Amino acid sequence: MNTRNNLYLHQINHLTRYPMKKTDNNFSRRRFIGNAALGAIGTIGVGHLLSSCSGPSGSKTELSLLPMLDQAPDGVPIKAGVIGCGGRGTGAAINLLNAGPNIQVVALADVFQDKVDNCREELKREKGVDVLVDNCFTGFDAFKRLLENKDINYVILATPPYFRPEHFKACVEAGKHIFMEKPVAVDPVGARKVMAAAQQATAAGLCVVTGTQRHHQRDYIEVYKKVVGEGALGTILSANAYWNQPQLWYRERKPEWTDMECMLRDWVNWTWLSGDHIVEQHVHNIDVINWFLGKFPVSAVGIGSRQRRPTGDQYDNFSVDFIYEGQVHMHSMCRQINGCVNNVSEYIRGTNGYTNCSNTIWNPDGTVQYGYEYPADESGQPGENVKVSPYDQEHIDLITAIRTGPYINEAEFTAKSCLTAIMGRISAYTGKEVTWDEMMSSDLQLGVSQLVMGPVDMKAVIPVPGSES
Repeated sequence: MNTRNNLYLHQINHLTRYPMKKTDNNFSRRRFIGNAALGAIGTIGVGHLLSSCSGPSGSKTELSLLPMLDQAPDGVPIKAGVIGCGGRGTGAAINLLNAGPNIQVVALADVFQDKVDNCREELKREKGVDVLVDNCFTGFDAFKRLLENKDINYVILATPPYFRPEHFKACVEAGKHIFMEKPVAVDPVGARKVMAAAQQATAAGLCVVTGTQRHHQRDYIEVYKKVVGEGALGTILSANAYWNQPQLWYRERKPEWTDMECMLRDWVNWTWLSGDHIVEQHVHNIDVINWFLGKFPVSAVGIGSRQRRPTGDQYDNFSVDFIYEGQVHMHSMCRQINGCVNNVSEYIRGTNGYTNCSNTIWNPDGTVQYGYEYPADESGQPGENVKVSPYDQEHIDLITAIRTGPYINEAEFTAKSCLTAIMGRISAYTGKEVTWDEMMSSDLQLGVSQLVMGPVDMKAVIPVPGSES
């Protein structure tokens, strides 16, 4: 089976299955973006955690906030299914069970049996939950069988991101409330599918939270209230976003694995499955800037390269200049290479000061304008952590919205933050400027021609920016 789009093949042989010559290293801007043949999908107002009525830059703004509860209130029983039972899916299930009373995890689904078994064992060991074997499903259609369970009203989506748009749409059509991990898409078509399904979820009254946990982290929220609600920074001038860290995990191939199994086991290193790490991981920081600015960039110019990555077909570093309306620039930088300086943070500067977004606002002269007060630790000393883990808080907020309101749906906002990262990736791959309008009309869609455990064209063809106009 040929890859219809390990990203690079798709860019060159757009939505076809023609063989690629080994000497063909042309990665044109048009081919990476697609044919821009689809009309942009209309969108609704953002329903993320903290929304605001926009006012002049630097002015005070009325915010609409969810209550920051330590536990979700009791109410309608939550019976959850987990689709994607790897480390993050298992972790999210435990976070859900930490969120309050009257919550159960009743079904599991994953492509692989060992992932289901490991998740089932950990839930039993950590939380005393015994998921019935009859409610555990495997294979590419496992999600469909899980969604047939009428008792389930809450679904965790934590598969590789490639699958997210299809799974999200299926959950909405099945009438489930949804917690889905970021990123929610790996390409423009997928991002717009999520936006459309988000509108359907709103119409059906289904609540959605999306794994961008900074929106549910109390220190970030308090700084957001100062910056956006009170205009503490004045007029925003510029921003920076960083996720620089050592090499991420990878899987070396085992003899018994098919091509497809090898790629799925090593999914975080393949662009069609993860979106590349600017989308899969750095989207957190990009999303924070979009959240604080209350808007999305109009264009991007990026660079990047592959230096030391041992598997897959991705870059291991990106640097992107995102430009927002009003010529506000955000410099985005991410890297996954050992032996380098590390930095995971955000930074925004305005006419009246600057902030790290997470806990402190400084005046222009460097004096502290605001500092978040963390709860004391066990010894009574000032602590470093928020009272409730944001990974638990996400589920507390979602269950609270389901049981008592107010309504929450973060899917559209997160899809647009993912599209921001995708725009940066495409610019770096091609060396060309890429615009938001092009992303909203692109027909670029990553993936394979058929999802079966068998042969896949696994040739890693690395983009050469600037090789074709």
